Amino acid sequence: MIITGAPIEHLKFEEVKYWKELTQIYDWAQSNVTSTLNICWGAQAALYHYYGIEKYVYDDDKKMFGVFKHQLVNGSVPLVRGFDEEFYVPHSRYTYTKAEDIIKHPELDLIALSDQAGVYIVKAKNGKQIMVTGHSEYEPDTLKEEYYRDINKGVDINLPENYFQNNNPNLKPISKWKAHGNLLFTNWLNYYVYQATPFDI
Repeated sequence: MIITGAPIEHLKFEEVKYWKELTQIYDWAQSNVTSTLNICWGAQAALYHYYGIEKYVYDDDKKMFGVFKHQLVNGSVPLVRGFDEEFYVPHSRYTYTKAEDIIKHPELDLIALSDQAGVYIVKAKNGKQIMVTGHSEYEPDTLKEEYYRDINKGVDINLPENYFQNNNPNLKPISKWKAHGNLLFTNWLNYYVYQATPFDI
């Protein structure tokens, strides 16, 4: 199962109008889904629901917006098999999760992070929950579309970092994350879904 993100980071989890229904789905998944991939806000929601880990708004209330370099903290797990030691990931969010909260939780493994964008991949030790705070699934133009969407809404938004050629929004964005994005989803489906799901459920 995949739980995607939503532009509702400023709301407390319990203030989201479908929070009760989402928690019911999360609870159902524990015994009916081999592994769930939680993306962006979905990752923060899973960390909060299952492990009581809070999200935090950035001090300047600016969006973490752009394409950032990441490093593996734990490269031995199958989820990141084939990854380079450094790789790029798009992010687009107003809130973050503290690495120290992940590290001290006995049921979680911190897999990858960024010096600038923070926590990226977190895995439940049993593999049933994968939390990915960035957007490895983004198409090359997605951040561009989000940027102009926010501009047209009158949102005070910064140019996405490390994205447009020469930081010029009139030039074509540079895609530098697709290979690792594809590898992440392929590894998840192979090692945490296909090989882990019993034929006789």
